Amino acid sequence: MPRLTFGLILSSALMLAACSPQPPEGPALIEADQAVVNTSVIDFEGRKAVVREQQTVLIKGDRIVHVGPTGETVVDDDALVIEGDGRYLLAGLTEMHGHVPPASSFGELPERYLDDVLFLYVANGVTTVRGMLGYPHQLLLKDDIASGQRIGPTLYLAGPSFSGNSVESVEQATQRVIEQRDQGWDLLKIHPGLTLEEYLALTSTATAADMEFAGHVPSAVGLEVALKAGQRTIDHLDGYLEHVDALTRPITEEELLELVQLTIRYEAGVVPTQALWATLIGASPAERLRTYPELNFVPRAVRKNWLDFLRNPTTSYFNPTTAAVQQENRQRLLKALQNSGAEILFGTDAPQLFSVPGFSIHREIDMMAAAGLTPAAILYSATVATGDYFAAQDRFGRISAGHRADFILLPGNPLEDADVLRDLEGVMIRGVWLDRATIDIRLAEIQAAYTATSAEGVL
Repeated sequence: MPRLTFGLILSSALMLAACSPQPPEGPALIEADQAVVNTSVIDFEGRKAVVREQQTVLIKGDRIVHVGPTGETVVDDDALVIEGDGRYLLAGLTEMHGHVPPASSFGELPERYLDDVLFLYVANGVTTVRGMLGYPHQLLLKDDIASGQRIGPTLYLAGPSFSGNSVESVEQATQRVIEQRDQGWDLLKIHPGLTLEEYLALTSTATAADMEFAGHVPSAVGLEVALKAGQRTIDHLDGYLEHVDALTRPITEEELLELVQLTIRYEAGVVPTQALWATLIGASPAERLRTYPELNFVPRAVRKNWLDFLRNPTTSYFNPTTAAVQQENRQRLLKALQNSGAEILFGTDAPQLFSVPGFSIHREIDMMAAAGLTPAAILYSATVATGDYFAAQDRFGRISAGHRADFILLPGNPLEDADVLRDLEGVMIRGVWLDRATIDIRLAEIQAAYTATSAEGVL
């Protein structure tokens, strides 16, 4: 028998070891300080909603660091564990046309109103707000919230608006764009009343300064000019029905197609605010508006102003004679835009008439559903679509590694029944967990502060 050298024996042993099956490695430990275990995560593939069951989500600081099957995920012994128990996890919602009070007392509003508004958003699962009317010192709120001094949604803020009241010349429009860019506002808010020349000066300066502009369409400008100029979002569907002169008569299919094609061609987003607009034009029954239970979460002066509006409407939009046909046209337009794949971004214009921060999302969801949008389409517009809109600034809108730890825990599947959003069991905002009990305690305190009685009863 030939004699094997030591080197040959060692070489053969190494080859055998390399070819032998290795014991499987266990799941790697990912450093995390919080974990939601055994939950059903709602995700989207394109615009198609999917549910991934028995998932564990790991959070470190203000970021999601891992999402994976519970059986394959190791949770750090020191992590705070939130039991999912098969309940559903949805990314936090975005309010794309919201308002934030000034960072000080304001008129008849109490000083606490600001913090209460911020909390009402969060208590209803709204974790990001695009504020669409800036006030002095409001930019400081972003730092206060980010540092944890205030509980509130992440804010992206428009500066004081450009309107017929605030702009008197082309030169002033140009100067205000540069000033707001240098002050650090995130975008420019367009209000009615600008002349065509002022609007074009504003938009050309904004484009050169890399500033987005969004909001209304001034009547002197018109929809097509605004779209061509690059207005990033058309809010309230403003200018759409005016473009085809369909405010007082049923819109035609040909006109709907024209409006859809314009939107797609210029890649504009729309923020419909259907529920608020129904109130403004007189399409929402006054007797139903008066019964909204969430009215108890706004100051007495605000409730009084809203109820006074029902007795004496003061806006130029209000026209009960044509409200029904205009609302139907708006609903048909929204459905046509959805069917075409247009960029629909969820917004409610809270706090406005009977549009209470946070609670207003449920009114808007109902209105969008009545237009024919599915729960999946509505939730997409409030999560993935809005996250994509802000992709250059941050990552959020999905429950995915690297995204901001903003999400809501729900008792049921909102893709089957959007009403479960009214019964959320907890909210995580930038890695801070608020359970249902914590939310309820603060809501009760806000309601107690604002529910005033008189000889006539509760206002």
